[in-house]
Amino acid sequence: MSKAQQVTRPLVRSLTQVAGTSTTCPARVLAIRQFSSTLSRSDDASLTTGTAGPAASEAQKQAAEAVVLGSKTVAATTIKQGTEEELAKLLSPQLGSLRRRAALATTGNIPFEQLPYQAFQEARKILAKDREEKVAKIVAELEKIKKLEATDPSTFRSGEAYKQKRLKSMRAYVERLKILADINDPMVKRRFEDGMGTASGDMNKPIYRFLARRKWCEMDRKIIMQRITQFHIVPDLLPKFEPNMDVKLHFRRFKVPPGAILNSRITETPPTLRMQVFDAGERLISIVVVDADVPNPETDAFNKRLHYLATNIPWNPTLSSLPLSRIGADPTAASSSSSSASSAASAQQGALAVPWLPPHSQKGAPYHRLAIFVLQHSNNAPLDPNKLRELYDGAGREGFSLKSFRDKFGVTPVGFTMFRTVWDENTADVMARHGLPGADIEFRQPRVRSLKPPRKPRGWEAKRQGPKYKHLWKYTKRIKGVKF
Repeated sequence: MSKAQQVTRPLVRSLTQVAGTSTTCPARVLAIRQFSSTLSRSDDASLTTGTAGPAASEAQKQAAEAVVLGSKTVAATTIKQGTEEELAKLLSPQLGSLRRRAALATTGNIPFEQLPYQAFQEARKILAKDREEKVAKIVAELEKIKKLEATDPSTFRSGEAYKQKRLKSMRAYVERLKILADINDPMVKRRFEDGMGTASGDMNKPIYRFLARRKWCEMDRKIIMQRITQFHIVPDLLPKFEPNMDVKLHFRRFKVPPGAILNSRITETPPTLRMQVFDAGERLISIVVVDADVPNPETDAFNKRLHYLATNIPWNPTLSSLPLSRIGADPTAASSSSSSASSAASAQQGALAVPWLPPHSQKGAPYHRLAIFVLQHSNNAPLDPNKLRELYDGAGREGFSLKSFRDKFGVTPVGFTMFRTVWDENTADVMARHGLPGADIEFRQPRVRSLKPPRKPRGWEAKRQGPKYKHLWKYTKRIKGVKF
């Protein structure tokens, strides 16, 4: 209770008692008027007629306190209340925007599309009419595409090349019209804000893919581009790279920010990738995990090591989760160990070429950058996993080059995320469990000797070099650990 409420509460109670016990004048009821479409006189008449009884006195007391103290009776609601920071901690996709929460809190159980706001309903009519115009344009454009497909390429001056170029342009225009037809629909925005727009069926629609890509480009893509520049992924691993798909990293159901330093015990098992593509169609992808900072004491430099390689993974906009531990697993074992049908489907997709090698570092070495790349196959051509095993499994892990892998197999990097690892209290145990050598190695910075000649005495030291000042030599010549 605030100071103002504490001061005015006794005054309000005394005023209500005087108003309730007075016999010379009728009791005046203080009421809070709600928004209503009826006349105000009928409400006033129903409140001011009659004699105030015990129930009326209690109502007067509550009404007067509400007016002076500024309190409001809040109806019971399922909408979560609180500040933006408190609501953000809940991590619930059902919150929606501030406008929608305010509308739901004041309209009860009325469906969103039937909210009794005149401007809202008039705007929906305008948007519906605009959508009909866009749909008519889409139908007309599809007829033109169908007619152009049936046309003989020899009728064009440039032949088949001009025909395919024109068809590509017309199809792109149709996709743009599909987005413009639903971009302003409040139902579409509401569904996307509530987190239901990324469902399996909705991501087949161009509007939800467009909204998802726009949201990704607002912040997540900027963070990934910052990490690529900050940690010198370009040019250490690739000469040039621009990601165009969303890739998020999860270890044991915990989301890992790009570039975070993780404990060796957490990274001992393969992670789960949450991936989202923004263009339609099925495609084949490969997953590559490479360590860019393997120290080489012989050459006093750093080499690269392959930690994981999976290929021929089918992917489309409706898929979102890819557990790396289930790629190449036995489908029957995966289906028996899991209660969901999607787990068995995840175990059947893709081929494991190089199994997961736990990231590790030596004591005293700088942090290791573990880069996770998603590479898309050219023309959806599958790769031979047996050939990949011969090239990169075992001793082929050391000295792995992502650029050579890209050029040799014709794949294109489309997604990226990363994490880092350093020597910690669990690294020795992890290396011992997996038979990895190097746990007893400790790197230290070499002492760099100065190439400058010894400095000659000057000033105060030069004047006091004789035997007369022998008692001061301990400050200039006989310094422990320093040789002149």
